[in-house]
Amino acid sequence: MHVFDHKGELRSYIKEKKDGKNIIGLVPTMGALHQGHVSLIKQALFQNDLVVVSIFVNPTQFNKKADLEKYPRNLQGDLIILEHQSDNIIVFTPTVDEIYGESIVSNTYQFDGLDKVMEGEFREGHFEGVATIVELLLLTISPDRAYFGEKDFQQLQIIKKIVESKNMPIEIVGCPIEREPHGLAMSSRNERLSKEVRIEAGLLYKVLLSAKRKFGTESADEITDWVKSQFKKNTLLDLEYFQIADEATLTPILKVQPKKKYRAFIAVYADDVRLIDNLRLN
Repeated sequence: MHVFDHKGELRSYIKEKKDGKNIIGLVPTMGALHQGHVSLIKQALFQNDLVVVSIFVNPTQFNKKADLEKYPRNLQGDLIILEHQSDNIIVFTPTVDEIYGESIVSNTYQFDGLDKVMEGEFREGHFEGVATIVELLLLTISPDRAYFGEKDFQQLQIIKKIVESKNMPIEIVGCPIEREPHGLAMSSRNERLSKEVRIEAGLLYKVLLSAKRKFGTESADEITDWVKSQFKKNTLLDLEYFQIADEATLTPILKVQPKKKYRAFIAVYADDVRLIDNLRLN
């Protein structure tokens, strides 16, 4: 396993490997690795000769300074996890200065409305920050494929839009959500939850499964009202939004259209920890 802190050294190493006809995969992460990350890495290792795993807590995608400061960090633990996966992993662990220099700001993008709903509505500037770091990583590493979890499905669609709009010859691969035994989607943020709240947060997945069963026999408004009622009964979880949307455009559903795929999205606060999840409905 090779670990790089600087973009120039990483680029030189990857160029050498690509000249040797190696196929390169990329798994961007913010560290605090868990089994969800490992599943992405394993898929990338299966489909590529070498896999770059970036570990970087990106400041421009946090709209709350406190959330950035509290985000879990465990670089040494992350490196131990990666060492046990494969010798064919390259780790990129840049500092904020290495990435942004003296100006820690996001670039400006046109996402064709993908950023105006759900996460974009509640986290101003979030997707510009995500897009900025992902574009930089893609340009630095020039991977053949890049892997992202479907837990952040809206982010996945936006990244696909960036790659398409900039004509990058990179395949963006979405990977299934990995879940804890009680259904909670795996996330680095889960480590901040108390044991009681972590178990209670399995309600997100239970509600999504129920929404899937109701879909097709009840309207989106009826399902949404039912979801809201479930969280009103709960004293540990605070619903921020529940939305049923078209998978491709992320626009809220008005009427079910044939041949379209729909997905339910949810965001909840557990204490001061924000959790998101989603599930395809049809």
